[in-house]
This record gives sequence, C-alpha cells and structure tokens, in this order.
Amino acid sequence: MNFLSHYYFDRHSANCYHILGTVLPDLLKNADKTIILHPEKLHHQKDTINSIIAGWQKHLEIDKHFHSSEFFIRHSRGLKEVLRPVIEGSPVKPFFLGHIAIELLLDNLLLTTGKITVDGFYNHLGSCDEEVINEFLTFSGMKNTDVFLTFFEAFKKHRYLETYVDASQVAYALKRICMRVWHHPFTPEQEAALTGVIMNYRLKIYDSFMEIFEEIEEKLGKS
Repeated sequence: MNFLSHYYFDRHSANCYHILGTVLPDLLKNADKTIILHPEKLHHQKDTINSIIAGWQKHLEIDKHFHSSEFFIRHSRGLKEVLRPVIEGSPVKPFFLGHIAIELLLDNLLLTTGKITVDGFYNHLGSCDEEVINEFLTFSGMKNTDVFLTFFEAFKKHRYLETYVDASQVAYALKRICMRVWHHPFTPEQEAALTGVIMNYRLKIYDSFMEIFEEIEEKLGKS
C-alpha cells in the first residue's frame, strides 16, 4: 500500500511518531533504494523510538495482508491487462505498473471520498522532532542519516501527495515512480492514454474499494 492508505489505518492516532513509523519503510526506499533496515524486532528505552518501531511493524503487517489479498491480486492483474496495450514498446513491465497503479488509486479514492485528509497526514509528519528520527535511524543501523533527513524535509515541503486528489494526476505519479528505474518510461501519447485507462478503472472500483480496508482492519484486529 502507498503512504495515504497506510495512514488510513491510524488516522485517529495522536502519536506522530507512530504515524511516521507506518510510512517510514516506503519513505526510506524513496530516499535511497539501497537503504535496508530491519528495526521491527528492536526495543529502545525511549517511548518515541518504540512508537516508530511499532508503526514500522504495523506497516509490514498491513503490506503482508494487502499483497496476499484477493483484492490486490485481482485488481493488479486487471490493471496489468488493460495497461499492457497502452504501454506497448515501453520498458516498463505491465505487472509492475498494475501493482503501483492500484495502490495509487486507493490513495486517490480515500482522499476524494473524504476518508482521510492530506493535511492530517502532513501535520503528523511535521510534528516529529528531527533528533528523534535521527536517533531512530542510528539505532536501526543507518550510518549516514543525512541522506534520509534531507529527503524528508523536501517531502514535507513539496507535499506532492496533495496532487493525488486529482485522479488525472495518478498517471503522472506513475510516470514519476517509473522514472526512478527508467529515464524515459513513456511517450507523451502513452502518458495520455494511461490517464484514460486509469480514470476508467477508478470508476470500476469506486463503489467497492473500501472492502480491502475493511478486510485488513478485521485481520489486524485478530492479530
């Protein structure tokens, strides 16, 4: 799941460090894909650090439930099939695109149906003390924490998740993610066609997308 979908499960939490932990694995990958940390089994004497760890653990659990769900398998495959002809000749793999597209669509639908707000998410991240984040990263084994902290400041400043409220921007977000691997993933024509396909698929899942959140919440309650 993407940032805002992870946030949904703890949207009522008042603990900004727990919220940060729920999205930190993906933030770190965005900052530098070579960063590999495994703090999920660690314990610290400070509550703030342990809150980040608890959020990290929840992120892993949610992703496990999501990626093994019938919803994810069905819709990532469905998107793969409708996107395949649109990106013919592109270096991007249709399966990769289907995987990312369904996650971005879920973020968009949460925003446009009022289930969460972008301000709520960014307010939590902005409340976290940099020294606490730095201590967590160091405790987790990261040597050069400036790599992440510089990225994190830019992430909060630019607030690009605000664009997810516009479904037509989902294709642009897909392109930007693909550009981390391929310099020129799509032609302008392909990008325009992607937008149309994604908008249509969004309508297809509009009435049923909350099923996956309800399913995961039920599984979290049993664990």
